[in-house]
Amino acid sequence: MAAAKKQIVILGGGFGGVYTARTLEKLLSREEADIVLVNRENYWVYQPMLPEVISGSIALMDVVSPIRRLCPHTNLVMRSVEDIDLKNKIVTVSPGFRPREKKIPYDYLVIALGEVTNFYGMPGMLENAMPFRTLADAIALRNHLIHVLEEADVEEDADLRRKLLTFVVGGGGFSGVEVIAELNNFVRTVQKNYMRLRNEQVRCVLVHSRARILPEMVDALASFAQKILEKRGVEIVLNDRLVAATSEKAILKSGVEIPCKTIISTVPSVGQPVLQKLECPKEKGSLLVNTALELKGYEGQVWALGDCAAIKTVSGKDVPPTAQHATREATTCAVNIVAAIRGGKQALFAFEGLGTLGSLGHGSAVAQILGMKISGVVAWILWRCIYLMKIPGLAPKLRISIDWFIHLLFPPDLAQTKVELESGIKNQHFEPGDIIFNQGDLGDSVYVIQQGDCDVLREVDGAQKVLATLHAGDYFGEMALLADLTRNATIQARTAMDILLIPKGDFNRLRKSVPAFGEVFDELAKKRSTPTTKS
Repeated sequence: MAAAKKQIVILGGGFGGVYTARTLEKLLSREEADIVLVNRENYWVYQPMLPEVISGSIALMDVVSPIRRLCPHTNLVMRSVEDIDLKNKIVTVSPGFRPREKKIPYDYLVIALGEVTNFYGMPGMLENAMPFRTLADAIALRNHLIHVLEEADVEEDADLRRKLLTFVVGGGGFSGVEVIAELNNFVRTVQKNYMRLRNEQVRCVLVHSRARILPEMVDALASFAQKILEKRGVEIVLNDRLVAATSEKAILKSGVEIPCKTIISTVPSVGQPVLQKLECPKEKGSLLVNTALELKGYEGQVWALGDCAAIKTVSGKDVPPTAQHATREATTCAVNIVAAIRGGKQALFAFEGLGTLGSLGHGSAVAQILGMKISGVVAWILWRCIYLMKIPGLAPKLRISIDWFIHLLFPPDLAQTKVELESGIKNQHFEPGDIIFNQGDLGDSVYVIQQGDCDVLREVDGAQKVLATLHAGDYFGEMALLADLTRNATIQARTAMDILLIPKGDFNRLRKSVPAFGEVFDELAKKRSTPTTKS
């Protein structure tokens, strides 16, 4: 009798998740298992090259690859992970166009969700600092840089102009150093295109909490990197860190205040909120796994890898959150899942790393590979060659090679790509008979009737019963949000309707910020608490 087909669910579309899926596709037949990958985007980002998007040396979309092409035999679910039930082996993901939860059962689970930026305890940072972790962050930062340059060029106030031309980056690891290097190169290169800014001073500041930048590198290479950055005009503040921010300045732990309009943070990071809720062993917030990458307490069922996991090699060394380690963790994980399905010996994670590379922009880099220490243009060429080879697929390699060649010949592009999101609060129109939401849907919005009428329906003994009719000026949909429940009735348009839709996030912000607004809906909820009027 053939073994039952297994379902493998992978959470996260970074290096760990995508490479696990790719390896499983090679090792397992489609008759043995279905592979499901859950990720908020339908693309994979080559993170090491993300800083080059800032300067435009790589086009926006050339650092991404569609997951469906990288993993052609994997079922992609483009949703956010909302809950993981380890005991019942079910993953719950966010709703799509229709506000219904989707539950995905699994036989084997891979958690590779990475980390998120955390500004807890740092006043004003959430509102005024820009994180740098994703493609969206890189695009937003590039657009912001162009915007502040445009504003500085027309600004008459000298103090404000100085703030607009001051850029602060928090974190002196690889990410922070590469961001400040690309930012500094870009701003100083394009400065000559702005007639009124050609003689203005640009100030780029890198703030790091340790005694030297690039703690991942040996002293000699870190010192070389610091000298190169300082030679190019970057100010480096050591043994200090960002602790707060306003719209006008960055505030350091030492009490130093830096007037500026641009603050970028590459630290700190924490595990995703959905992982913090898991009842399983953790180490400093990261999921604790053994050397087979199995989650402690759920061996043979759940594996964790990448930034969200606390991993040690067989020799007992901590594994850093780098791409070269994540891809090899993915191979180990895939091999062990195959062993769990077919039986056989497990693989243990023993990779210690081949070395580290860091770009300083403008034809300079630092590298330590297999014990060799390299810096300058040779390290820069090596950096580009190694990372180019690691990009999956011929087309992305060609596109990036062409980008680099064009960047050598021509100045950076100055076009600003508008990606500002519209307000979530919007108007909607419904025709008679249209369903606004169904009984059992998740509560995702509150509705205000501007014009028209609608019926409140509930299914009773298989038939729809009209509970109430609402008119212009009435509100509905708030009960599910206030109680965090599913809809207990269906709303159907009786006449042509115009409605103001307030999404859950905006609704909750208004309730907290404007007490009178919250009081209106709290009072309305009390009135509707009777069976005849609930919606």
